Amino acid sequence: MIDQATRAAPARPTALRRAAPALLGYAAVRALGLLTLALWSAARGKSAYTLLTARWDSLWYARVADGGYGYEVRLANGDVHSDLAFFPLLPWLERLPAAVGPLSYADAGFAVSLLASLAAAWGIFAVVEHVYDQARPLPEGGAGIDGGRVGLFAVLLWAALPVGIVQSMAYSESLFTALAAWSLYCVLTGRWVGAGALALAAGLTRPVGLAVVAAVWTAAVVSFVRERGLLGRAGGLPGTESGPSDRERGSFVRNGSTPGPHGARSTPHAVMPAPRSPVRRVLGMLLAPLGGAGYALWVGRRTGDGLFGYFHVQAGWRNGFDGGYAFARFVAAKLASFPSALAGAGLIAGVGLLVWLYVVGVRQRQPLPLLVYSGVVTALALCASSYFGSKPRLLLPAFPLLLPLAAALARARASRSALVAGALALVSALYGAFWLNGSGPP
Repeated sequence: MIDQATRAAPARPTALRRAAPALLGYAAVRALGLLTLALWSAARGKSAYTLLTARWDSLWYARVADGGYGYEVRLANGDVHSDLAFFPLLPWLERLPAAVGPLSYADAGFAVSLLASLAAAWGIFAVVEHVYDQARPLPEGGAGIDGGRVGLFAVLLWAALPVGIVQSMAYSESLFTALAAWSLYCVLTGRWVGAGALALAAGLTRPVGLAVVAAVWTAAVVSFVRERGLLGRAGGLPGTESGPSDRERGSFVRNGSTPGPHGARSTPHAVMPAPRSPVRRVLGMLLAPLGGAGYALWVGRRTGDGLFGYFHVQAGWRNGFDGGYAFARFVAAKLASFPSALAGAGLIAGVGLLVWLYVVGVRQRQPLPLLVYSGVVTALALCASSYFGSKPRLLLPAFPLLLPLAAALARARASRSALVAGALALVSALYGAFWLNGSGPP
C-alpha cells in the first residue's frame, strides 16, 4: 500500500532551485571581493584584472595552454622551476574558449575559474545538504537543522575565507574544489562511476587530488566490508526486507522511512537499495587514481626519471613532504623575536583552529569520506615544505572543515547569522584586496 502522506506530499524542488539561495549568496560575496579589489587596485595605480589573470601561477598555466610543456627557469641558486609542476586540466580548459573565440588564455582562465567557483559552491551545498537533510545517521547536533540552511552557510563561509579572492583568480583551486565536492557527493549517494571519473579529473588538476582518491577508495572499501558483514548476518542484500536497519547502513544510504529534521518536510520514500553487483564500485575505484598517477608517470617518462620524475620537478621548486618539519622551523623562527612573534602566535592559533574543527567534525560523526578528504588535504598543506605563504591557499579545498561553523550559524537567529556572514564577507574583501596588491599568492 502507498502511504497517504507520500501521495499528498508536494514535489521536492529541483536541485538547482534548492541551491539557488546559496549560489546567489556566493555570487554576492565574491562580487563584493572583486569590487573592493578593483577600487583598492585603482587607488594604487594597478590593474585588478592583471592581478587576477596575469600574475604568479596564472602566467604558468597560460604559458602551458599556449605552447604546451617544456618551459623552465633556472635560478642563480641552482633551482629549476619547470612548468611540469603544473597539472594539465586547467590549461586544457583554457585552450577551448581561446580556440573558438576572441579570448586570450588569461581571459579563458578567468572565465573557467568563475564558472568553476560557482560549480564548487553548488557542490559544497549539495554535499552539506545531503549530510544534514537526507543521510542517516545525522551528525551529532544536526537534529532539527534544515540541511539547505546549513549548506547555505557552508557556501557563504567558503566564499568569505580570508584568501577567498583566489576563487576568482585564474588558478586551479576553484576547479579542483568543484571536482572534489561533486566526487564526494557521488560517493555519498552511491554513484561510484561518477565519483571515480570526477576523482580522475581532480587528479589532473592538482597534486592534492590524492585526497579525493583516498576518499573514494575508503568509502568503497568500507562499503564492501559492511556489505559482506551484513550479508553474513542477515542473509540478504542491503535494501531488502531481510537487510539491516537504516542506522546500521550509515550515511551512505538515503533513508525515506523516517521523518526528516522537520517532520513533514521530508516525505517518505523507498530506501535506495545497494547495487547487487560490485562492478560499478570497482570501476569507480579503478578510475579514481588514473588522473594523478597518469600525469606523474608521463612526467617521469618525459624527464627520464621514471617513477620519481614528478617529485624531482617539485624539488626544483623546493616543494616536498617533510611531515611539517620545515613549517615548524618557520613558526619557531617567528617566535624568536618581536614583533614577528605575533605572526608566529597567529600561525599557531590558525593551526590549532584547523585541528579543532577537524576534531569537532569527527565528534559530530561527519561521513567518513569527508573526514578522509579534509584530513588528507590539511595534512598535505601543513606538512609540505613548500612556500609557507601558500598554505592558506592550499587549504581552500578543505571545505568539510567549515561544517561545524555552518551548523552553528544555521542554529543561530537569522539576524545574528546574517550579521556574522556579512562581517566575514567584508573582512575577506578587504584582506583579499590588500593581499593581492601586496605579496599576493606565490
